[in-house]
Amino acid sequence: MPLVDDASLYRNPIIDADVPDPDAIRVGDRFYLVASSFHRAPGLPVFVSDDLVEWKRVGYALERNEPAAWFALPRRGGGVWAPSIRYHDGLFHVVYPDPDQGVFVVTAANPAGPWSPPWLLLAGLGIIDPCPLWDDDGRTYLVHGWARSRSGRKNVLTVVPVDAQLTKTTGPAVDVIDGDRLDGFTTLEGPKFYRRAGEYWIFAPAGGVAKGWQTAFRSRSPYGPYEHRIVLSQGDTPVNGPHQGAWVEDGDGGDWFLHFQDRGVYGRVLHLQPMAWGEDGWPVMGEAVAGGPAQPVVQHPSPRGSQQGLRTLAHRDAFADGLPSADWQWEANPDPDAVFPPDAGHGGAGGLLLRGSPDAGDLRTLPRVLSQPLPGQRSTASVDVELVDARRGARAGIAVLGLAYVWAGVRRVDGGVEAVVAVREQEDARERVLSRMPLGSPEVRVTLEVDADARVYVSVEAGTARIEVDPQFRAVEGHWVGAAISLFAANPQGADETVARFADFDITMGEG
Repeated sequence: MPLVDDASLYRNPIIDADVPDPDAIRVGDRFYLVASSFHRAPGLPVFVSDDLVEWKRVGYALERNEPAAWFALPRRGGGVWAPSIRYHDGLFHVVYPDPDQGVFVVTAANPAGPWSPPWLLLAGLGIIDPCPLWDDDGRTYLVHGWARSRSGRKNVLTVVPVDAQLTKTTGPAVDVIDGDRLDGFTTLEGPKFYRRAGEYWIFAPAGGVAKGWQTAFRSRSPYGPYEHRIVLSQGDTPVNGPHQGAWVEDGDGGDWFLHFQDRGVYGRVLHLQPMAWGEDGWPVMGEAVAGGPAQPVVQHPSPRGSQQGLRTLAHRDAFADGLPSADWQWEANPDPDAVFPPDAGHGGAGGLLLRGSPDAGDLRTLPRVLSQPLPGQRSTASVDVELVDARRGARAGIAVLGLAYVWAGVRRVDGGVEAVVAVREQEDARERVLSRMPLGSPEVRVTLEVDADARVYVSVEAGTARIEVDPQFRAVEGHWVGAAISLFAANPQGADETVARFADFDITMGEG
């Protein structure tokens, strides 16, 4: 379907940035959404919307990953996997898995917080993607999947009865759907549990993150047997792997399905599909296709007629009061000593004063790193970087960070300071310095331009001096996450700590 320039239409993806494994609900006239956060903290970002198209992050449901000591370093691929959000008995409940520990719960009266500390509902390795269901008869159930990397099994969905407060199990678990018994099904996971018209529904994706599809299962009992139908697949659209998300009623008689699409380096971006219930009782998500599953729409009339704005999560930051805004997450648990107060005795120029991490030469191992998701469109990010207190070998800068990275900034060397541009591909044993420029002062402005093919171009300015570098670098995704725009400071192992100042972070987007 060709794109039409019409303000009453929204365009998918509605958030063209990393919103992994989304789940959403409506409470009153507003909509609430959570997503995976993996190793980053604070975790479990919470978004709010008035129209299902424009989403604003209002906070995080998890201050840090537990156990705190383990997550003091980046544990890529661990932490918070696919969560669910539900509203019951006056409280918002977010149920989330850590594949190395089990299923946890946090609650809040207000989605902006404060949220309760997490408690363990179900212990076990590889128990993932949980979703509760409070039934009409007072019983409560939890459906979940399995990660073979931890449990030795996958492609199975399990239902276990739990108490209404989500504090304990109340009976034995039952495997209700075995994907190995369904023709062509692999990696059945991410279930969401619903009740409609006397039937139990499990919406679940299968087929893998990049190439999967969405399936609906229905039964007269929470324990099955379940019949199934594939209700959304790529079809002849450019939307690969449209699946894993949430059915939401809009309160005006409409139904919608929020899901992700894996865009690799840009992460799992968020889509919104119109949804309807067919005469045969099965859901149709997106655009109906004769003789096959429905396929995604690329654009569609907005649910409440509002106009769509920027489709990104990255935002400029002036570091008011010397603190990073809520748009940033740390690559490990937040360190209370990582950010100095503005009056900490390191000058009065304002900005963010970041304490360095011990440096083994690899940005991917540093805990005191602040990140925002790389936009799925062409983007230009820039920031002022200054080494305020540093010894030889200390460095600070801005990076496009994933399984590989490029960074630019400043480094202390014998006799002074230099501007540096360096890169590290996945196969590299160490960083490769591509350009350096002696500086008369320890401050530069760094600009990173990322084009529509994720190629990164770098420029560094210091007074009237300027270098421009094409690192021949294309950004790549992280471990279960998209690439990030990241700020860091580091000092050699055993050396005195480094203090770096960041100021006037700016980011602009252009359609890619």
